[in-house]
Amino acid sequence: MPSLAVRLGLLRLESPLVLASGILGVSASSLALVASRGAGAVTTKSCGLDPRAGHPGPTVLPVTEGLLNAVGLSNPGADAMCEEIREFKSRCPTTLLFASLFGRTVEEFGEVAAHLAAAEPDLLEVNVSCPNVSSELGLPFEAKSKELAAITALVKKKAGDIPVALKLSINWGPIGEQARICAENGADLITAINTVGPGMLIDTNVMRPVLSNQVGGLSGPCILPLAVRAIWEVRRSVDLPIIGLGGVASSEDALQLIMAGATAVGIGTAVYHQGLDLFERVNQGLLRFLAEKGLEDLSEVCGAAHG
Repeated sequence: MPSLAVRLGLLRLESPLVLASGILGVSASSLALVASRGAGAVTTKSCGLDPRAGHPGPTVLPVTEGLLNAVGLSNPGADAMCEEIREFKSRCPTTLLFASLFGRTVEEFGEVAAHLAAAEPDLLEVNVSCPNVSSELGLPFEAKSKELAAITALVKKKAGDIPVALKLSINWGPIGEQARICAENGADLITAINTVGPGMLIDTNVMRPVLSNQVGGLSGPCILPLAVRAIWEVRRSVDLPIIGLGGVASSEDALQLIMAGATAVGIGTAVYHQGLDLFERVNQGLLRFLAEKGLEDLSEVCGAAHG
């Protein structure tokens, strides 16, 4: 029988599917629920050093084939997240846990990384690309090459033996070049892509933006072609494993990201629209594909679109 197990460097996932950061990622119980539905790994919501309320509502707006969100990096803070990480690992020892983090300064990224590393997640995912907090925190660090390099090196130092992935977007420059900066400064993996934008929708009745933050990041099936192209560029630019995400809502979508160069595939917005059973449906679709093609595992098609 074909196998869905994949390797992200030294990490082995029983399924290539990863719960993306931002969906059901605050508590151990919600993460465990996702794990029970067939995810190979789950990612916490992006966590800062201190608790953060995020933006006032409305913060999430369904749009055609996706979501526009300006949640604003709300989170319980690093200490509380460490407790949830430890509880999840005790409850779900066979599912990997990735801890997402952000900081307001280069130095704070290192502080948050050190806090979370103490809880021993399986990977640290560094969110340097959130598009909907620039009015408060300034341009994302992804847009600044020197800061991106410094954050990568500092988090890698603070992480110890824990692998580090940098989460990039297509919003702030050539993603292939950004991936090279991360690779040159110690990144073990690349996660791509973050939400696209920021974007805006206007309520024509009141003639004002719908979101309280005015703008938000766009996610969902509408950005799939952008994700495929970005992962293609990252694969051409660096020799690092890629966690691909952006618009995945079916096994066909997942295969496109894998063939563009992703080893694992994140699912986020589609859970909002289709529910947690989506993980099992995508897993079964991937198994059918492998069986029909006479393939043993997904490594045989990873990056296949590059020829």
